Amino acid sequence: MEQEVIKELSTAELFESLENESKQLVKLRLNHAVSPLENPNKIKAYRKTIARLKTELRKRELEEKIKSENK
Repeated sequence: MEQEVIKELSTAELFESLENESKQLVKLRLNHAVSPLENPNKIKAYRKTIARLKTELRKRELEEKIKSENK
């Protein structure tokens, strides 16, 4: 998932996507432990997507905090 797409999502959608991506990552890791994946770079891609989602959520959290302090 690209950063531009992530920025367009609502906060609820971000949480939902984060949960789904995390579940997929766990499944991939388990499958990779049992038998090697055809493309192990998928694990890295999921990790990066999860990091992007968490970064956007944190950014929004900090923006809300700043807005509430300025009032």
